[in-house]
Amino acid sequence: MFTGIVEEIGTVAELNPSDSTGGTSLTITLPPTSTLLSDAHLGDSIAINGVCLTVTSFTTPSPASSAEETPSFTVGIAPETLRLTNLGSLTPQSRVNLERAVRADTRMGGHFVQGHVDATATILSRTPDGNAVTLRFAPRLKEVLRYVVHKGFVALDGASLTVTRVDDEAGWWEVMLIAYTQERIVTAAKAVGDTVNVEVDMTAKYVEKSLRGYLAGLSSDEAGGGGLLEKIVERVVKGGSA
Repeated sequence: MFTGIVEEIGTVAELNPSDSTGGTSLTITLPPTSTLLSDAHLGDSIAINGVCLTVTSFTTPSPASSAEETPSFTVGIAPETLRLTNLGSLTPQSRVNLERAVRADTRMGGHFVQGHVDATATILSRTPDGNAVTLRFAPRLKEVLRYVVHKGFVALDGASLTVTRVDDEAGWWEVMLIAYTQERIVTAAKAVGDTVNVEVDMTAKYVEKSLRGYLAGLSSDEAGGGGLLEKIVERVVKGGSA
């Protein structure tokens, strides 16, 4: 679980499509002063551009190390992750948003983010507004839009952002990045045509599933006796209490 508050911006050192395990691995380097790995353990979860990945190795230079040595860590990427996200397009020197999994005592400054990407979205436009900038996005899967609401949350490349406008018919939504946010997430430097990883608010999915089940119960024909809605109507017609 994550909060969508980016802790650090890392740099891609290598995206290896055929590592020693036969899979794909990604190595990220951190600034020399970074404390992101100060309490790291093998198997920890770190979100990279909003994708929850498992640390398979890491290095933290000792105080006596050369100033040129920097902290780094490596994660494995599953084929399904490469299909659903934009991680496969990363190249050496690409910058990425990073966030460690939350602890029980973490302040929830963003919203609950799982690190499970729903789709990618393409930047349609960038519009300056004073010292802020508004970005418009079109998702690759249009059905994602039903979970995006005005003033709701959406995680873009792992950053928790507030939706400022939505157009379901045209198929886009917008967010506004204030100056502070622009300095702390990689999304702010992306251009029109670039993609971002999208995770919608999971609460909307739970509500949708529960409501779908409830409505199915109202309209289903159970054992030939009619659905719940039909039974309620029948009792009302007969003068009973619903």
